Amino acid sequence: MAFGITRLELSEWKRQVLQGEIAYLTHYWLDPRFPGITTVTKVGCANLDRLRSWCLENGLNPRYIHERETYPHFDLIGAKQKEILLREGLENQLARFRLL
Repeated sequence: MAFGITRLELSEWKRQVLQGEIAYLTHYWLDPRFPGITTVTKVGCANLDRLRSWCLENGLNPRYIHERETYPHFDLIGAKQKEILLREGLENQLARFRLL
């Protein structure tokens, strides 16, 4: 379950994903499989070829794309999450979720 985002932010992410853009949405998240991880960034794009290419360009395995019918996405966590958010100029998400 996602915490710490507004409906407007989620709606905007969905709009960008459906338009085939690479869209980033960070939110609080807890999963016992990943102790110490409290956030995830969903990197979505309805154009699966584009999302696969994005994964490869960032040294990530496209096999882990969640191929949801409407909102395919890749879950970024940990150091790679911080690295990519910084490179993409999304410092606001890093600061907001205390990832710096």
